[in-house]
Amino acid sequence: MDKRGLTNYQLAKDLDIHPTTVANWLNGKEPRKSTVLQLSDYFRVSSDYLLGRIEREKPVTDDDELNSYLEALRTRPEMRMLFKLSKGATKEDVENAVKIIEALQKK
Repeated sequence: MDKRGLTNYQLAKDLDIHPTTVANWLNGKEPRKSTVLQLSDYFRVSSDYLLGRIEREKPVTDDDELNSYLEALRTRPEMRMLFKLSKGATKEDVENAVKIIEALQKK
């Protein structure tokens, strides 16, 4: 929830459950199996990760470069913001943005 900037209320609304249920989970009550599956789909992580059975989620692909980009999107809000802004951009828009960023990095 923290990584996505979600409140208890927003998560409850998205999952169509009562906000008290989310608060109970945050206070240590384990959700039902069916709910764990729903949460893992919602957050796109494994149920083992949600339940704390594994410390880190396994990489999505065998491509180390792609995994490093995905990790940056997951952990760096500014990268997520940049990706969101570029999502609807044309190829030319992205190429122009890259030139601007490269010019800023040379300063």
